[in-house]
Amino acid sequence: MSQPTFSLSIRPDQIGVISMDVAGESMNVLKAAFADEIKSLLSEIKNNKDIKGLVIISGKPDSFIAGADISMLDGCTTAQQAEDIGRMGQLVFNQLEALAIPLVAAIHGPCLGGGLELALACHARIATTDNKTVLGLPEVQLGLLPGSGGTQRLPRLVGIQKALDMILTGKQLRAAQAKKIGLVDAVVPKSILLEAAVQLALKGKPAAREVKLNFVGKVLEKTPFGRAVVFSQAEKQTLAKTQGNYPAPLKILKAIKAGVDGGFNKGLDVEAKAFGELCMTSESKALRSLFFATTQMKKETGAGDVVPRKVRKAAILGGGLMGGGIANVTATKAGVPVRIKDISQQGISNAMKYSYSLLEKKLRKRFVTKTEVQKQMSLLTGTTDYSGFHDVDLVVEAVFEDLNLKQQMVADIETNCSEHTVFASNTSSLPIGQIAAKAARPENVIGLHYFSPVDKMPLVEVIAHDKTSAETIATTVAFARKQGKTPIVVKDGAGFYVNRILALYMNEAANILLEGEPVEALDKALVKFGFPVGPITLLDEVGIDVGAKISPILLNELGERFTAPAAFDRLLADGRKGRKTEKGFYLYGAKAKGKKQVDASVYTVLGLNPAAKLSGDQIALRCVVQMLNEAVRCLEEGIISSARDGDIGAIFGIGFPPFLGGPFRYIDQMGAATLVAHLRSFESRFGARFAPSKLLLEKAEQNTTFY
Repeated sequence: MSQPTFSLSIRPDQIGVISMDVAGESMNVLKAAFADEIKSLLSEIKNNKDIKGLVIISGKPDSFIAGADISMLDGCTTAQQAEDIGRMGQLVFNQLEALAIPLVAAIHGPCLGGGLELALACHARIATTDNKTVLGLPEVQLGLLPGSGGTQRLPRLVGIQKALDMILTGKQLRAAQAKKIGLVDAVVPKSILLEAAVQLALKGKPAAREVKLNFVGKVLEKTPFGRAVVFSQAEKQTLAKTQGNYPAPLKILKAIKAGVDGGFNKGLDVEAKAFGELCMTSESKALRSLFFATTQMKKETGAGDVVPRKVRKAAILGGGLMGGGIANVTATKAGVPVRIKDISQQGISNAMKYSYSLLEKKLRKRFVTKTEVQKQMSLLTGTTDYSGFHDVDLVVEAVFEDLNLKQQMVADIETNCSEHTVFASNTSSLPIGQIAAKAARPENVIGLHYFSPVDKMPLVEVIAHDKTSAETIATTVAFARKQGKTPIVVKDGAGFYVNRILALYMNEAANILLEGEPVEALDKALVKFGFPVGPITLLDEVGIDVGAKISPILLNELGERFTAPAAFDRLLADGRKGRKTEKGFYLYGAKAKGKKQVDASVYTVLGLNPAAKLSGDQIALRCVVQMLNEAVRCLEEGIISSARDGDIGAIFGIGFPPFLGGPFRYIDQMGAATLVAHLRSFESRFGARFAPSKLLLEKAEQNTTFY
């Protein structure tokens, strides 16, 4: 017989404690199979007239309930089946809420999705001060909505506007923030959580609490006209943000509005139907596949069964923007001491200031305490020589893209560190094999390519050259994961994977611009397609000079299709490097007022008279097919080991639209033959840079997919 998930123990003070502990799982997740067990437990509670109140708590040390088991949704073949799962959850939580005795949720650790919906069905909630305790309804990030009453109970507890903010974004709140908005009743140290929850239960069932609203809040939420304004504005902002590419936010609005206007049961009905429909959408399927892929990757070392070496101390070479960012995530996320080396004290100061500024922002928002700020800053030290490097386990090099300089850094580290020290280069384009060419211990040399800004971008590419040892790969992957990153292991080669597929996309955007399409038309087309920013905005952000440096390397190593438009030399000659010099395609500084505006003088520099001739769809297609084709070529050449890694890399590295699931899932959805037809059409008009890759042609001929 399987081990029960829920156990009930009754204390001498007649408070029943329900403990949830899913056997064999590190975190509690809700499964449809638990319904009968909960039903039997409720029957036992109702039949025991001695119980004065109940507390529900987790049997896991660091998790309340992390959500529902998403895999059960993949077993649904119809919207009705998924809707039934939602309705079953609604029914169970309605029964909990209807209990005559008080029910208190004692929350420590993640309380997310279905876990928070369960807590909302309780009569009171108490949470711990611990940083591990977070509350949220992140279903929208899976293309879904909270399907077990979350869209109805949260607005009634915290107000419509605060509920919309949480459910539409999937944001997670710390306990103090949750207390501030009325989501939890009390916040206590973990050591007294159970006792505090019991005391709350002993006070009896609390009366329904009125949502605290200021005068404007009352006008907006308590009057039909005000509510119409709230929902209208929310829809407008949602569409501006999602470009209509994600169906879940609009269904969330519809479900909440149905409950507010038509009552609780009406809202539940709309919620359940919408949940079932969303489960069947291609967008939710793509987002769920992304969730499963990242979960699976967390269990992999990148080098089979090889055990990684522990990184107890790290070092960064270079105190610039990248070096400062890497030092920050190493100290604040990984909790590893970092030695920063730069040629000047100013460089070290800049790197320190980078971390301090980010921590100060968190302190202002009360995400961290003053003591935590001091503790994390104490992990950062600096030097202008190699003192303190003798016991460093891993060094990340973040200096200029200069091969000789990087080779010199390898030699310096081999002289000043131990024979086991890993040398990881943050190069964005130089092959790692070339950096390791003169190394005494090439097996310790690897690429670790971060994306800017380091504290926000989730991806890192771990690049192994042909002599990199399996232990070095495993150690680097484990280190990146400790920094809170999603690492993908890629084979050595110019541009690696992400910059290689990005380069052709950016080049094509530049070619279209030079044909006379306006800057804003290009950016608008790709944002509408689903990218977070357009290609021209991205070029300004990254730096036009950076693009110019990388292009010759890719052209030299990978061939003619990487030829960048020569006209870009004119931009650099005019001092246009983008945002960093406040001079690029867009206006910056004092000239930039209100909405982002194109610097019209850029057209004069490029000798153009802009005129929109192509539709947004035509622009997007021409840029995107280049990226898709190159992604397939990278798989064909073994640069990436799987379609899964290619999809993760594109989504987390350059913001490929998540609702499409990544380049490979998108090709499967589109059909390889359709993509080949688009490429052939462009090839006949624009030349060989659009020639389909060999593997793509095979997929089209055989009518097979990547998944």
